[in-house]
Amino acid sequence: MAKAQGNISVAIEWLNKYLEIFMADHDAWRELADIYLSLQMYKQAAFCYEELLLSHPIVPLYHLTYADVLYTLGGLENLQTAKKYYASTIDLTGGKNTRALLGICLCTSAIARLSKGRSKEDKESPELQSLAAKVLEKEYKQRAADKLGLLTSALRSLKI
Repeated sequence: MAKAQGNISVAIEWLNKYLEIFMADHDAWRELADIYLSLQMYKQAAFCYEELLLSHPIVPLYHLTYADVLYTLGGLENLQTAKKYYASTIDLTGGKNTRALLGICLCTSAIARLSKGRSKEDKESPELQSLAAKVLEKEYKQRAADKLGLLTSALRSLKI
């Protein structure tokens, strides 16, 4: 009710109190995460999605949104974790999630930029991103052939 009335801080307070008692209510965690995302409070939203993943580990949407939040937070460790969650989304959806495939490419590119000058052990192997790029190109050829050039130039700009 507080959210509908535009009183977001009260909504956050009430949801947090509610979740102290009813920790297993995934709808409340999702609502709180959505509020935090709308306020650009990404660390708090990430915590909410971690709780959702603990209670529902096979829901691809939670993996995908958690990866998006981590990607938004940035930093090498968050990007590496985001890439893993994008990969788990791809695994859970049988390779049919375009957003996760693109997330793999974006994370790999960002990790490569942040890892310049580091030891070879810290660098990532290129197999996953090239596989994701190939699947994306195949999907675009089948479903949106007119946008294939745009995808190809975007992937090229990521140096994939």
